[in-house]
Amino acid sequence: MSYVTTKDGVEIFYKDWGPKDAQPIHFHHGWPLSSDDWDTQMLFFLANGYRVVAHDRRGHGRSSQVSEGHDMDHYAADANAVVEHLNLKNAVHIGHSTGGGEVARYVAKYGQPQGRVAKAILVSAVPPLMVKTASNPGGTPIEVFNGFRAALAANRAQFFLDVASGPFYGFNRPDAKVYPGVIDNWWRQGMMGGANAHYEGIKAFSETDQTEDLKKITVPTLVTQGDDDQIVPYQDASELQIKLLKNGTLKIYKGFPHGMLTTHADVINPDLLAFIKA
Repeated sequence: MSYVTTKDGVEIFYKDWGPKDAQPIHFHHGWPLSSDDWDTQMLFFLANGYRVVAHDRRGHGRSSQVSEGHDMDHYAADANAVVEHLNLKNAVHIGHSTGGGEVARYVAKYGQPQGRVAKAILVSAVPPLMVKTASNPGGTPIEVFNGFRAALAANRAQFFLDVASGPFYGFNRPDAKVYPGVIDNWWRQGMMGGANAHYEGIKAFSETDQTEDLKKITVPTLVTQGDDDQIVPYQDASELQIKLLKNGTLKIYKGFPHGMLTTHADVINPDLLAFIKA
């Protein structure tokens, strides 16, 4: 397996498939998952001639289960370590959920200043800020995230099963087609990671204000989300992201859930490809 060691000694697992001279697409996964969550997209873009890269965030998947650094700054720095190790240039960075926050911080702080980024895609992403504050009145109350922490600390295995079988993929909707394998795979990925990283990651994805990150991004950026996202309300995410980005394109999918990259890959993947090729 392939690893890069960060400046603070963390081993980050990554995948790197396809021709090394092809345009790279770097995928950034959501909480509490791993690079495996991008299997469908990686195979799709690999078949379309791209070099595809994905890594496991620190404390997640096969990366080191360290006790420190579970915040957006370290997430972005770790992504940059992978990029520099592989010397990725003219790359497209795609982030889902928490991974969208990671992409925003990476592009603003590292990718653009280094001239390595061609485009960015934010899918059901957490920026600019999830938690409700005086300046973010449409956000989710802190009590909800405190509930996540309590449920994780009490019984992480059951909590992850409840999330995957319910709101994440919209499987709790009365007309939903439920895929047991998808639920099992979400649970498998989550339980591979460290409980501490997942616990502290809740603060990272919910309380990190990324308004300035979005304002700094100038590369073409696709913002896309389902309007039935029960995890990250699109009115407080995509609709605010597009207002802050200098070069953004917004696409909202009617009825699609938070995990639409899995449940509706047949629709999403060609749209991502079209944006990348444009």
